[in-house]
Amino acid sequence: MKSGNARSKIAGTAAFAFAALFAGTALAEGTVNIYTYRQPELIQPVLDAFTAETGIKTEVLFLDKGLEERILAEGQNSPADVIMTVDVARLTTAKDKGITQPLDDATINANIRPEYRDPEGNWFGLTKRARVIYASKDRVKDTAISYAELADPKWKGKICIRSGQHDYNLALFGAAIAHWGPEKTEEWMKGLRANLARKPEGGDRPQAKAIASGECDIAIGNTYYVGLMRTNEKEPQEKEWGNAINVIFPTWENGLTHVNISGAALTKYAPHRENAIKLIQFLSSHEAQKIYAEKNFEYPVEPGLEPSPVVKEFGQLNADTLPLVEIAKNRKAASEMVDRVGLDDGPAN
Repeated sequence: MKSGNARSKIAGTAAFAFAALFAGTALAEGTVNIYTYRQPELIQPVLDAFTAETGIKTEVLFLDKGLEERILAEGQNSPADVIMTVDVARLTTAKDKGITQPLDDATINANIRPEYRDPEGNWFGLTKRARVIYASKDRVKDTAISYAELADPKWKGKICIRSGQHDYNLALFGAAIAHWGPEKTEEWMKGLRANLARKPEGGDRPQAKAIASGECDIAIGNTYYVGLMRTNEKEPQEKEWGNAINVIFPTWENGLTHVNISGAALTKYAPHRENAIKLIQFLSSHEAQKIYAEKNFEYPVEPGLEPSPVVKEFGQLNADTLPLVEIAKNRKAASEMVDRVGLDDGPAN
């Protein structure tokens, strides 16, 4: 795992290299330029497959923050063709900032169901991930836990999470607001804070580590991290973390589990527009969906396409039907609620 500082250095180095690549030269025609919040190693397999099929090369600029502001600052001279990111709120933010353009493409629309794309064609969901409960195999006998039950005093001192201000948690809290309303969600969040074992910190994988070490019994995390941990041959300790937990699909009152997406958008001034459209078409294709499922352990958005065998072992995902745009609309309210409740301050005395 790379620290935030390390990621920033990588991002800075990548930005310099990317700028140098195009400085004083014409943009290559057989290229598509991607600005992304996604870790490059997670998208490289599908980009390699795209190049193998089309002959179009991909240039990737990874940023851990400020992607939208960078494209705004570059304006009409931006080399960015496609934005690839996680979290529906980031996709809607890109649209709201005016750095995307609508795309009405029959192939993409046929591949991606309406609930996983912007009604006006400004972004497209490529994969799904569920926000689930990691539970200790040794200490948690429960096989079903609802989102509401995370505030149950039975879990006092036993829950670990990453920062409440992280995109993944803000989306979950935004979904809670949509399901329960702000007042009930705030009371629930107070109960969640009271049940924390420690101050929120780290990413999703460190929450599994904390469970393995006995620091907490349950945690909130995304499904695909479990697959990445359990198959990590380079870092055996991560395999231990992944194998120390069970995945429980929590549900709302409708019996469904919160999901978020990764996605892509065509930039407003894409200099290689046709290549960019070909890339998004490919990312929505059956071949690319299979690669995402098998290599990244994400759920494909293609109807009927099975997840990887590792992910299937988690059990059946019944994805919430709440419109993603509703979740994104609640992001600001969720963020303000996290501060108001003091969630990131850790367990209340």
